[in-house]
Amino acid sequence: MKVHILDDWFDTLRHLPCFEKLRGHDVTIWNDHPPTTALLADRLAEAEALVLFRERTPVTADLLQRLPKLRLISQRSVYPHIDVASCTAQGVLLCSNMHADGHSVAAAELTWALVLACARQLTAQNAAIKAGQWQMGVGQSLAGRRLGLYGYGRIAQAVAGYARAFGMEVVWWGSDAGRARAVAAGETLAESRAAFFADSDFISLHVRLKPETQGIITLADLGRMKQSASFINTSRAGLVQAGALLTAMRAGRPGRAGIDVFETEPLTAADDPLVHHPNVIATPHIGFVTEDELDTQFADIFDQINAFAMGNPIHMINSAVWPRK
Repeated sequence: MKVHILDDWFDTLRHLPCFEKLRGHDVTIWNDHPPTTALLADRLAEAEALVLFRERTPVTADLLQRLPKLRLISQRSVYPHIDVASCTAQGVLLCSNMHADGHSVAAAELTWALVLACARQLTAQNAAIKAGQWQMGVGQSLAGRRLGLYGYGRIAQAVAGYARAFGMEVVWWGSDAGRARAVAAGETLAESRAAFFADSDFISLHVRLKPETQGIITLADLGRMKQSASFINTSRAGLVQAGALLTAMRAGRPGRAGIDVFETEPLTAADDPLVHHPNVIATPHIGFVTEDELDTQFADIFDQINAFAMGNPIHMINSAVWPRK
């Protein structure tokens, strides 16, 4: 098959062990992102299978209509960036492994890195010593402090394990269903939503972005946090009310934030006010960007391509289009 891989910005995939799975296919890898749908469609004119690098490229009805040879989109995890109805209308099969049997270790590890970085002011301390200064402030120990986890999912559960290894108290909040699962697992809920935000020393957000979760963290929630507290978001920026985090940081509640996700991505504005806030530690959506994680993810994606090529597709999202008429 003629396979096109989008948005492999650092030309990583061809060097991973899983890339061997594409032996025998005609593979084209794109390392940049075209600015218009028309240019993207021109690139993909011959593509039979399209591999997506997470959510870096939206797949719209306009794009699909320009790709008459496309038969398969292969990716992993959730797909809010894909117009599934248009895929079905165009006869394009979407395959995506929802990986219900595991979690993103890389995302959990980055979450913990941001917790530690906020607690010990790592970026500010590093900047100080590079500027010829000595200590710039006093950090926090994690032992004995409270970590609030919003959303009872697999990544949050991994983060809870890290927290307990550091001697932290862990409390939970989230949807009704999420809180019920936490209670069933013997976990501790905060006394209330307000208490969750007011009493936690660190809060980390772990929820999937869906229409019903858009903006679930409000300015009022953030405003209840302590001046000494940190807010961590490695999930999606859209879970927080638009503009609320910057407003809250400017008001001093919470006192610090560690964020890996942004309302606009890729974020290339050198003067972005949230990124440049002195108490924000920001990373450019690297939660899943490790060699190990990418090899795991793309092994699934490439398996989907091979299964389709052999006439036995797996992980079908819109199975109504199969078999192709």
